[in-house]
Amino acid sequence: MSISSTLLYQVNKLFPLPVHPFNLANDGKMSYTEWQFQKGEQTIQFFLPFHSQEQMFQGKTVLDIGCGGGGKTCYYATFGPKKIVGIDIVPHYAEEAKAFAREKGLADVASFLTADSADLPFADNTFDTIIMNDAMEHVDRPEKTLEECFRVLKPGGHLYINFPPYFHPYGAHLSDAIGIPWVHSLFSEQAMIDAYKRLVRDLPDGSERISFRISRRADGSEYFSYINRMTIKRFRRIQQGVSHPVVYQKEVPLRSTVAGLAKLPVLREYFVKMVVCVYQKCS
Repeated sequence: MSISSTLLYQVNKLFPLPVHPFNLANDGKMSYTEWQFQKGEQTIQFFLPFHSQEQMFQGKTVLDIGCGGGGKTCYYATFGPKKIVGIDIVPHYAEEAKAFAREKGLADVASFLTADSADLPFADNTFDTIIMNDAMEHVDRPEKTLEECFRVLKPGGHLYINFPPYFHPYGAHLSDAIGIPWVHSLFSEQAMIDAYKRLVRDLPDGSERISFRISRRADGSEYFSYINRMTIKRFRRIQQGVSHPVVYQKEVPLRSTVAGLAKLPVLREYFVKMVVCVYQKCS
């Protein structure tokens, strides 16, 4: 390991890890999917000032992009949608989600499949509601994903987006093993990769975590492939190419005490907890 990655590894011992579903599952406390289900309301809490759960889901045909193990999709299904479909790019999530839906008695309304959000396997004008909770920062082709969302969304339907910007304290999405806030602003990507691999390699699911987060480029160099480094600035630039109206939008600060910092042009990338946006498709 390099001096930088060794320093990161040692400094990390000083910081407690935030609660993370991967670690809860390893400790036998709760599966990832059950954790998602229990946290379901938190995944849509930032939309509730605009629309209630019933307005979002009741009687609607719903698409949940980036559903993971399907727990949050099943939570949405408890609000009476006509049908809800969860998609994720990770192949094994679909089967886990189907099993969970059967366990919760929701298999008649909730279905799951493996799919790319930039190439959705649905006809035009299929869904009343599309939700992208903590997904915009992961998709490989965000512009194409938005284009696909509006293609399959019915006229008048709503697209709900929320995501933590990249420079959020834990925007590197490594908090299952690295508890240092803003670690990606303090250390190089290679240092984080080396430290992360060392921290998780002996865990029961260590090899799975590494393959899930880290890939190799054509030249053999490693990189974190599961995030696209979506900043507020980049998202606002992408929004300029969207012709459909934003009907609700908000930047939520980390906490009220730093709300002023979250409004400053440069610092807001570091002190905004969640970017929230609701689109309505033009008729």
